[in-house]
Amino acid sequence: MHTQSPADVPTTPAAGGADGRLTAVAAVDLVKVYGSGDTAVRALDGVTVGFTRAQFTAIMGPSGSGKSTLMHCLAGLDTATSGKALLGGTDLTVQPDRVLTKVRRERIGFVFQSFNLLPQLTAEQNITLPLDLAGRTAERGLLAHLTGVLGLDGRLTHRPSELSGGQQQRVALARALVARPEVVFADEPTGNLDSRSGAEVLSFLRGSVRDLGQTIVMVTHDPGAAAYADRVVLLADGRIAGEIDRPDRASVTEALQSLGNHR
Repeated sequence: MHTQSPADVPTTPAAGGADGRLTAVAAVDLVKVYGSGDTAVRALDGVTVGFTRAQFTAIMGPSGSGKSTLMHCLAGLDTATSGKALLGGTDLTVQPDRVLTKVRRERIGFVFQSFNLLPQLTAEQNITLPLDLAGRTAERGLLAHLTGVLGLDGRLTHRPSELSGGQQQRVALARALVARPEVVFADEPTGNLDSRSGAEVLSFLRGSVRDLGQTIVMVTHDPGAAAYADRVVLLADGRIAGEIDRPDRASVTEALQSLGNHR
């Protein structure tokens, strides 16, 4: 584990990482304060970090460390107090709501702990919903690939109530990837799943990076889930506290214990 200074992190999306790959999404001196005066809470305290394209990154830290707040600001779901949240060439912190809505719909994929499927739609209709809203047609080859890899081919006409939790999350995964987003944000994607279904979801996310060149940014509290990632970014008290390259369960557990001991 090592702490990364702001100078180490690309501050523009065109900047390359150490391996020459581009940064898909980045925070630059990002600050988020909730409330004001004596009750103000500084959830993010000057965070600067970049997330490389075609890489799977996990964000971890103790409860209250700011990991979900960071993801929400980077995804345009929450407004930053100051600093920049960069997606490609777009600074999300200065965009009006109508632009943020369009960005979230067309350039970002989301996977949440709760599956957020529309109950009246079939699995296939849920998958293609973001494209339908954007007035786009699904790439049939990509749709077939996703449903095949996720084992959904026999479930596409089923509604969410007719699917298991694992199947519903796999529908949500296909929905997140079918529009070829620049980045997929996954917030505790295995939180409501049993261990087998959770492992299937994580293996698929890992495979989407390898096979589709997808960029994945995942918030998780589970060291086993983080071990599927290429890299773990650690937060504590709203600040970057270090990172782990090529993590495994043991290295992540040790790092989290160290953070807890130094709070």
